Amino acid sequence: MSAGSGTGDWTYPGAYEAAPGVHRIPLPLPNDGLRAVNVYAIEDGDRLVLVDSGWNVPEAGKVLADGLAGIGAGVPDIERVLVTHVHRDHYTHAIELRRQTGVAVHLGRGEQPALERIRAPHRRDFEPQLHQLRRCGADEIIEELASAFGSVEHDRSIWELPDGWIEPGPIPLASGRRLDAIETPGHTVGHVVFRDDAGGLLFAGDHVLPTITPSIGFEPVPSPNPLGDFLASLAKVRSLPDSALLPAHGPVTDSVHARIDELVEHHGRRLDETEQAVAAGAVTGFEVAQRLQWTRRRRRFADMDLFNRMLATTETLAHLELLAAQGRVACGVVDGVCHYTLGAG
Repeated sequence: MSAGSGTGDWTYPGAYEAAPGVHRIPLPLPNDGLRAVNVYAIEDGDRLVLVDSGWNVPEAGKVLADGLAGIGAGVPDIERVLVTHVHRDHYTHAIELRRQTGVAVHLGRGEQPALERIRAPHRRDFEPQLHQLRRCGADEIIEELASAFGSVEHDRSIWELPDGWIEPGPIPLASGRRLDAIETPGHTVGHVVFRDDAGGLLFAGDHVLPTITPSIGFEPVPSPNPLGDFLASLAKVRSLPDSALLPAHGPVTDSVHARIDELVEHHGRRLDETEQAVAAGAVTGFEVAQRLQWTRRRRRFADMDLFNRMLATTETLAHLELLAAQGRVACGVVDGVCHYTLGAG
């Protein structure tokens, strides 16, 4: 019941057996460097349960239907969708599937405040990020965002409420398979992962990704310390027995533990680099971000596009907030902008 591309490209359309009774179906993302998002179809008797759903664009629906056809199934066979977090590339296609077939959509309880904020009338896109950028002294990026997105109208229709809120604990399936929902705040406040202990699988969403580091705190209701939350969530998952990693972006890999260790090492190094930038004279979050290198390719800040420069700046803020919580830097606010100096610790 599986199909393979033979190309070695994890984004190639199709259905690929990730484990017995579990199929990975990559769906396309529009104008996104991530290129695709993995949806996992779990066989549940004569029905299917999906983990995540993709971005609600027409091509995603066709690719999903084709992938399901490759395992002898179809969209009407989907009984419910378990969504790891509220970002549009995971949640919005589930709403479209519900309109088509009545599938039940479930989302982590911790995402309720974010979804309510998204659904609020007159909400502006990037509003929380604009506040973060002001704290970083990144007026240049704020002006670019206003020019690029200021006239974009927010579409509330794709952000309907789920049928149910996922609480931490077991989610039994009709087939006898059991998933355990685990709260993993960091990437978003309400992010959850699903662990199949018997099968040795972790449906990780964006909490653990095999080749990139998840963005931290890009959401409508950011945490005061998203990086601290993320590292604590990594430690929680690391304390469980090791399992195969079934990520939302990237190929399936053999060890969740190995990748968590790499992520923890990366952020430890990044915290040191951020502290060093303050020691070298960078005062604001924006100045620190410009001194750092970005992505696996170690790109210069100025060479990235607008959206990624925004993410880089807010990511820098997350690292500075954790450094401040650790006493390694101190923040003084001047005209609404945080000015950082080395801390007493």
